[in-house]
Amino acid sequence: MEFEHKISVLGSTGSIGTQTLEIAREYKGISIEALSAYSNIDLLEKQAREFLPKLVCVVDERKAKDLKIKLADTDIKVVTGTQGLNEAATVSDAKTVVTAVVGISGLEPTIEAIKAKKNIALANKETLVTGGHIVTRLANENGVKILPVDSEHSAIFQSLQGCHNKSEVKRILLTASGGPFFGKKRDELQNVIPEDALKHPNWNMGAKVTIDSSTLVNKGLEVIEAKWLFGTDNIKVLVHRQSVVHSMVEFCDNAVIAQMGVPDMKLPIQYALTYPERLPMKNNELDFIKYSSLTFEAPDMDTFYALRLAFEALRDGGIKPTLFNSADEAAVDLFLKGKLSYLGIFEKIEQAMNAVNNIKNPTISDIFEADRLARETVYN
Repeated sequence: MEFEHKISVLGSTGSIGTQTLEIAREYKGISIEALSAYSNIDLLEKQAREFLPKLVCVVDERKAKDLKIKLADTDIKVVTGTQGLNEAATVSDAKTVVTAVVGISGLEPTIEAIKAKKNIALANKETLVTGGHIVTRLANENGVKILPVDSEHSAIFQSLQGCHNKSEVKRILLTASGGPFFGKKRDELQNVIPEDALKHPNWNMGAKVTIDSSTLVNKGLEVIEAKWLFGTDNIKVLVHRQSVVHSMVEFCDNAVIAQMGVPDMKLPIQYALTYPERLPMKNNELDFIKYSSLTFEAPDMDTFYALRLAFEALRDGGIKPTLFNSADEAAVDLFLKGKLSYLGIFEKIEQAMNAVNNIKNPTISDIFEADRLARETVYN
């Protein structure tokens, strides 16, 4: 099938970014206009030489200087810092920007891409968690599509394809794997170390997202993101250990439509790039004999109470979701460095959410100030 699409990939050396480029290898009609990474210049150089983008961004300025030397024999422009990331997000010929950077750092380049009328293949959930009210308004004003890349949100998006009116939707059923500590209680989590939390049962992800999956913070972020993507806060989380049902939509007549597939991110990435078309994909067929039993359970929001805090942030709105997200980013950083206990992640998030007064309709500067205050609370 012929298919032509020009894209930029922000966060090209991470899990989503590398899988996006795998799809580009398979479908030669997908051309890469820009790539970005935080500091992994060895992989970024290989990607740049293979796909020959017009521009690459390395956020780390020192590493950017090194890459500029490495790519001196090419015509590829090397940029750096936040401004460079914005340049990668707005490169002229790209039609779609895959935002796969981690954390709140994805907010500004996503906004700039939307202003430049680029469609967004969104893998950076923090963009909508922290600035959903701004991002969705700008997308509407600029006629831009926000196409979800997270497997759960892609599943909801796909399940809604036959929905004629939003009033038909009763609620979203958002599935969660439960992570490596499913079934454990708080006293069993006292001595968890990073190596334990990084052993996800179903998915291969970066360290930050894997830790977030173990604490259910990731699911909390997805709950908030779903509100902005689909216009409802009627969301129920179900623990589904097999990660085959990626999420579901329940309609007003109690019909439930689910999207199913193997635990693999390539399908949602590809669908975000090819929507509304579907293209063939190799080697990821779902074997129903292998997955003959599918189970669903309620999440333990007493032990993994970060999920409860996420629902509170969703209810309160304003800068509360930013405080939730940014406190977690800082707490996970400390945990991975051995400077905070596993249960301390939960405690730090709650502390930050309670330490800062809410602002109901925050500006971008309010959001970044809330981000600063949350991190300050955690690190101090």
